[in-house]
Amino acid sequence: MLEMNPDIVCAIIERAREFHAKEEVVITEEPGSPADDWALQVLADHADDLTYQDLKTQIDDLDPEQQVQLVALMWMGRGDYEADEWNTALAEAKDNWTPTTAEYLIATPLVADYLSEGLDMLGYSCE
Repeated sequence: MLEMNPDIVCAIIERAREFHAKEEVVITEEPGSPADDWALQVLADHADDLTYQDLKTQIDDLDPEQQVQLVALMWMGRGDYEADEWNTALAEAKDNWTPTTAEYLIATPLVADYLSEGLDMLGYSCE
């Protein structure tokens, strides 16, 4: 199961909602691989945004294993995996981890909803 404090995920969800709610944030459809540099290109226009910087720092400050768990949660919440496939999602996320994981997550449309749904699937809640 989840090996990080769900409160950390909830804080990231809250900050991601703040960032994505801004009118000027436009994120295109995502490609299939987190290794693609599309996230860097999409987010380049937002580099000076304090909400973006705070969110990116929150994710970058996590250790790689926690970042992997965030990606796996997002994929579960997006419908790529079921709750009983958590270990498979983790293994796939670990295989695809890069130093730009924060950008990948932030540039994913509906990331906050996906993370929230992933938490729910594992029996956690931000409420």
